[in-house]
Amino acid sequence: MRMQRLMSWVAAIGFVAVSGVAQAQQAPDALVRQVSGEVLDAAKADKSIQAGDFKKISALVESKVLPHVNFTRMTSKTIGPQWNKATPEQKQKVQEEFRTLLLRTYAGALSQVKDQTVEVKPVRDLSDESNVLVRSEIRGKGQPVQLDYRLEKAGDAWKIWDVNVGGLWLVTTYQGQFKPVLSQGGIDGVIKLLVDLNAKAAAAQG
Repeated sequence: MRMQRLMSWVAAIGFVAVSGVAQAQQAPDALVRQVSGEVLDAAKADKSIQAGDFKKISALVESKVLPHVNFTRMTSKTIGPQWNKATPEQKQKVQEEFRTLLLRTYAGALSQVKDQTVEVKPVRDLSDESNVLVRSEIRGKGQPVQLDYRLEKAGDAWKIWDVNVGGLWLVTTYQGQFKPVLSQGGIDGVIKLLVDLNAKAAAAQG
């Protein structure tokens, strides 16, 4: 249960770190600070988002978040070496299903947003633009939750490709879940797993 709650925060808060607001002019930590606050405020003010309105949340994420995530890198890192053996059709399908899984997790997690705030720590090292680490904390009732981001510079835009919540990196966590499936059924096995998970999530959310 703890892992599920933390991974919900990965989807709900981790992806809000990137949006189409003057990325080229902002440092990665400034971008995280501004957009995280804006999205949390929007969630607190919108009862339909708090209720987990999947269509509304999906539209928000599709328009403002996912275009600014390096989802191909995130998915390929999660799959590991078998990614290079996959056909274009398999790559497309696994990305579609993985994105849907994260969207549904996002929808469920935003319903938990109450009085949380985000404190972002300044980035000290920008020497490697392929892997910049931005550290932050989610603050609310109880202990603060660690929330870190890995971003890369793609042209003039910063893009996120991994998130760490409470010590759990998204890519590493899903690698562990997918590894036994990959060893048994390859990419098609992962696709089937994702399809099944998405069907269960859709049935639960209605």
